[in-house]
This record gives sequence, C-alpha cells and structure tokens, in this order.
Amino acid sequence: MLFLKQLTKTKTLIAILALISLSACSDKAPGPASEGQTRKPQVSVIDIEPTSQVMITTLQGRTAPYMVAEVRPQVGGILQKRLFDEGAEVKEGQPLYQIDPTVYEAQVASAKAELARAESVLYQNQLTAKRYAQLVKTEAVSKQQNDDAQAAVRQAQAAVQAAKAQLKTAQINLDYTTIRSPIDGKAGRSLVTPGALLSGYQANNMVVVQTLDPIYVDVNQASGDLLKLKKELAEGKIKATKGEIPIQLILEDGTKYSLPGSLTLSEVSVDQGTGTLTLRAEFPNPDGLLLPGMFVRAELPQGVRENAILVPQRAVLRRTDGAPYVLVVENGVVAQKVIDTTETAGSNWVVESGLKPGDKVIIEGFQRIRPGVPVDVVPPLSQKTASSK
Repeated sequence: MLFLKQLTKTKTLIAILALISLSACSDKAPGPASEGQTRKPQVSVIDIEPTSQVMITTLQGRTAPYMVAEVRPQVGGILQKRLFDEGAEVKEGQPLYQIDPTVYEAQVASAKAELARAESVLYQNQLTAKRYAQLVKTEAVSKQQNDDAQAAVRQAQAAVQAAKAQLKTAQINLDYTTIRSPIDGKAGRSLVTPGALLSGYQANNMVVVQTLDPIYVDVNQASGDLLKLKKELAEGKIKATKGEIPIQLILEDGTKYSLPGSLTLSEVSVDQGTGTLTLRAEFPNPDGLLLPGMFVRAELPQGVRENAILVPQRAVLRRTDGAPYVLVVENGVVAQKVIDTTETAGSNWVVESGLKPGDKVIIEGFQRIRPGVPVDVVPPLSQKTASSK
C-alpha cells in the first residue's frame, strides 16, 4: 500500500510539471507571431517624372549590295583565260577575262584597208573636181561634167566616213574581247572556265561583282505604324527629328554594329501583299563585316516625344481582361491605377494616360501586397547591392 501511494504521488507530480511546461511554452509562442502580424510589407518604388524621349522603332530587314554588276560578254568567241582571283577586290576597268581576239584583229585590219581605199578614191575625185572647176570657166568641159565631178567628191567623202565607222566598230569589238569590271567591288565565283564558247549578250553571266562599301540595309515598316507616326507628328505629340536620321544596326548575334548609318530612301508605295513600306539605309562597311543577304534589325529614330511618362516593363501588370495597370503607393497604402500604354522605349513602356508626375509606382515587392494594404517603402534591391559594395 505504501508503494502504491508513492507511485500515485510521483505520477501526480509529473503531470503538474508537464502542465507548467506547456503553460510556459504557450506564454512565449505568441511573441514572434504577433510581431510578424504587425510588420508591414516592404516595396520599392520609382517616382514618375516626365522626360523628353527619342522614339525609336526597331525594324527587321536584310543587307543588300550598294551596286551589283552581272558581267556578260559583248562579243562571241572562245574564252582564253581568267584574269582575276575569285573573291578578290577588283577595280572599275580591271580586266577579268580574255576572249580569243584573232578574228576581231582581222576585222580591224580589213576595216583599216577599206578606209585607206576610200580615202584614195576621195583624193582622186578631189583632183578631178578641182581641175573641172577651172576648165568649166573656159568651157573646155561641160557644166554637166563639172557637176558630176563635184558630186563624186561628196560620194567619196561619204564612203570615207562609212569606212571610219566600220573601223571604229571593229576596234570596239576587238576591245570587247577583254572583258572588264564595270564597277569597283568584290568578285564572286567564276561561272565559266577557259575554253568555254561565249556569245555576245548571253543570258548567263560570267561573274557577279558587288560593291559592299558602303552597303544598303532594306527594312520594312507597317503602313499602320507610319500613319500613326504622321498623326502624332501632326498633333504635336512627337516632334520630327531634324537633319540626317542616324540609324543603329543590330546584327544576327545580338551585337550592335559599331558604325551608324543614315536613311536614304523611302518607297512611295505600300506592298499589297505584306502591307509594309520599304525603307533603305546606307551604312559604311570598311571591314567587310556586313555581307549581302544578312538578317539584321535597325533602330530608327522617328521623333522626340516631349514630357513622356515612362514606366519599367516589370512594373506593368495585366488584369484578367488584359488591361494594363500598375500598383502605386498613396499615403503609405497600395492603390491600383489602370494605364494606357502606346509603345516601348528600351525596357520601359510609354504611358499615354493613367499616371501623373509624382506618382510612386511599385517596381519590387509584389508578393505580399494588394490594393488597400499599408506598406513601407525601401530602396530598390539594385541600390542596396551597390551600397553594400
């Protein structure tokens, strides 16, 4: 009995100690929870300030050679030799091919002989006409004979002119046996080899020479975008860029081309199939980095928007109906503002309406906030990182 009484006392004591322990834990547990409930969410904001923004449109396009010459023979014959290296730079007038000139040299010699014969006949007729002109005065010859002698001189003079023209034609054809580059540029691969039979003005070219410095970039702009730009210019929302328009080129790998270009041409008609207008820009290409047919993007300044309101793209959210909105801080409380965005400018949206100067737009800390929630404004994470360094 004594043992049972002691065991009962021991169990009672253990139970009391357990209750005291649980009570102490329950007294301490609410501390951190209550402290977390009173802490406000932290957000980072930017202050909206109007600024002058150059409106840049990024258009896609391809490079095109400044000049292209498809070299073809102007006379027929057997090709004797090629006089250039494929892929090399050639100059205007530089010989590219040589056609067998034997036949054309013979034609030149024949034309020279015909010219000499015609000049001899002219000389003889001139002497006869001069003598008859004296004899007709004394009536030693008839007037008809004198007229015939003077006419023969004119016929001989015409024959001389015809012979000179034939000689010039023969000489031109002989010169055409040396095929020369019509422009400065880079020669492509040769499509003919020595021994080939060529014909004058044939359909197939022999080689293509392209001028690549400078080089053209042709880009396409939607006609609707162009109409919108003209409307905003007319309304004064955008001021036209004065002087030459500089254009920056972005290559296929995403890098920027180091040299700026300038706009040189805008087509006067819209392509009915694509609804776009072709714009042509000219770029220097001293190192030959740009080659014809490359896909590129061109950043084209189209005007300056005064008092533009810009918002980072990461700050713009979308409602279920697709309407864009931002969260702002007003008197320490989160509020929602629906905005109207027109276009992008770099990493920002250009806001047409919905915001005013001085608004504090939230850019960080969206996880625990909603309209009506009090928040604390803290510096952006980028500023914290910079200050820690």
